[in-house]
Amino acid sequence: MLIVATFAVLLPCEVRAQWWSRTPADFEECADVAEKIAARDARTAALAECNAKFAGRRKPGGGYSYFDFMQNRSFDIAGPNPTPEEQKHIDEQYTAYLETQRRKSIKAAFLAKQQQMQQQALLKSGIEKASFTSGNISKPRTAPGNVKRARTATTDSCRGNSFECEWPRLSERIKELKKAIFGSPPGKAEQKGTTRSSL
Repeated sequence: MLIVATFAVLLPCEVRAQWWSRTPADFEECADVAEKIAARDARTAALAECNAKFAGRRKPGGGYSYFDFMQNRSFDIAGPNPTPEEQKHIDEQYTAYLETQRRKSIKAAFLAKQQQMQQQALLKSGIEKASFTSGNISKPRTAPGNVKRARTATTDSCRGNSFECEWPRLSERIKELKKAIFGSPPGKAEQKGTTRSSL
């Protein structure tokens, strides 16, 4: 008895205080203790220490979960920190996550390249079609005396009711109607003669 009493007296007070104080079991207990610290800087430092000490967070139904921000997902764990087996499983899942992300990025790059090639092909075919229809093929020119013959040839070759086919026919009918109503227009020689006689 005397030895135990002597030993108790010789122990420092701090050791005795640590012996009787209970350390927090998980992050939530640690955070509750840290929140009671009055000094703001000390409270912030204590919360950071709790965060470093305990990786898991208490779940409402019991047990703990560990959030891996690298995978943006949570894992169920048995205690406030992952066991070596749980940490190994989390690491394996992270490796699989990286592989999935790599495949997704390769697929996205391939689809983007394929879409770019399709757009270039469409653009190229559009340019070729536009240059083909814009007049690279030269139209045959007709001599001034053969205009009427060319018009009748084009109207004879038209069989549909399109505007291109009907316009020359309509133009010819309008000219014939003007001749019938107003007579044939005076010739240039008649116009010159009238202007000289009037002078």
